[in-house]
Amino acid sequence: MEAKAATEHSHLRASLRRLNGPLSGTSHRLRGEVFSVGRDPANDLVVEGAEANIVSSRHLEIHRDGNTFRLVDRNSTNGTFLDGQRVTEAILANHALLTMGPAGPEFQFELEDSGETDLGQTLRVAGAPAQLPTQPAGKVSILVPGAVTGEQEQLLKEAVKRARQARRSGIGGQTSIIMREMLDKALHRSSKKFKITIGGLVLALLGVTAYAGWTIQSLKQQKSQIDIQINQLETELQAAGNDPQQVDALLERLNGYQQQALAMQKTLLYRLGVRSEEADFVESEIKALLQEFGAEEYSVSKEFTEQVRRYIRQYQERDRPHMERALGRSRKELEAVRRQLEADKLPPDLAYMALVESAFIGGSTSTAGAAGLWQFTAVTAKAYGLKVGAGIDERLDTRKATQSAGRYIRELILDFGSGSSVMLALAAYNLGPGKVKRAVRTVADPIKQRDFWYLYRTKALPPETREYIPKTIGAIIIGRNPERFGFS
Repeated sequence: MEAKAATEHSHLRASLRRLNGPLSGTSHRLRGEVFSVGRDPANDLVVEGAEANIVSSRHLEIHRDGNTFRLVDRNSTNGTFLDGQRVTEAILANHALLTMGPAGPEFQFELEDSGETDLGQTLRVAGAPAQLPTQPAGKVSILVPGAVTGEQEQLLKEAVKRARQARRSGIGGQTSIIMREMLDKALHRSSKKFKITIGGLVLALLGVTAYAGWTIQSLKQQKSQIDIQINQLETELQAAGNDPQQVDALLERLNGYQQQALAMQKTLLYRLGVRSEEADFVESEIKALLQEFGAEEYSVSKEFTEQVRRYIRQYQERDRPHMERALGRSRKELEAVRRQLEADKLPPDLAYMALVESAFIGGSTSTAGAAGLWQFTAVTAKAYGLKVGAGIDERLDTRKATQSAGRYIRELILDFGSGSSVMLALAAYNLGPGKVKRAVRTVADPIKQRDFWYLYRTKALPPETREYIPKTIGAIIIGRNPERFGFS
């Protein structure tokens, strides 16, 4: 109650102003005692699109106590940086710079006196509807020029809230009705100047809503048709067996639909009105991770997705102690591995390969003679600079082994080319680069030899490797969203 009273009597307003990305310049007012920022739609400020790849589900919070604002990192995967320094908790000063992950979304923290007009966050309408910024649904209020009374402000907030709820329910036609009701109330309660302002605003909103609604419906129809074709082709691929000509023909058609869908995904209104309705969390996380790896796919193989789900369940049940160890008492070790991979310009989430390899038991040794966190054989360890023998085994040294693992993974990525090379590098780490090369060379086309998804769908890769990759992806997804999967 004391904190609440302090907030009510404070005279400063705080906001986050975006400094980079497609929403650069947009201001987000901080409301309440705790303001959350992250990838999950439940946050007060939601980060979407490609830039969300390095943002955690609930990345950071800003706690208010009177006129003091405290930044708290919520154990984010890629960290929170304040004025260039990684922090877990810090007091915010006016004009402080917040960055989510290295070179991620950047905001400036701004304070102002509460005597200024406040109508919430700002949506600047400039030009055609297609130029609207990609603000997350449900997080935008409207700025009306000129002085506004508290009653008028409440009308606007009520209208926007109702329109947002209607859109979430898929009732697009309700927006016009809500805006007309709001206009009618405003006309009966407002001055002439405000009537003109609100009337112009509603006309603009109706125009934008009509355009966006029509375009979104068209995109939904296109998406539905593409999804039907892709599902049919996936089914035919499962039934095609080992007929290479039939498989190639089906995969060529599938690739055509994939490219068409990927182009559609890049449109603004798709991101606003269609992608937000895609409810399968695991599949969306797989796609986000693949995009981060440079292996973006519109439709992930159903078999692959089911494998990822199976391993997520396995880590929640039979292998739960391994995941709890990684996220608990071995957390510092995991973070050290992440930092080293990041320093090597590698995706830091590849640290979960060590969980799959050794369950973060540093002294573990396999029956094949592999040892340490990264399960190096003696031959591979020596090839990448580790000392093994004569009473010394640097495979058991987390720092040195991770440095060598980073060099090994980089070499594998370079060896297998661009695009889905990270996926092939995972396969090669598990199976050995020589065996992967022999497997992919059973495919005549050299371009397809570099395409992980072609190799996966045609079962050119051995069964062990086809399971290792979804198991690693499953571990990464849990690591990025521990609370969602029952890990504190």
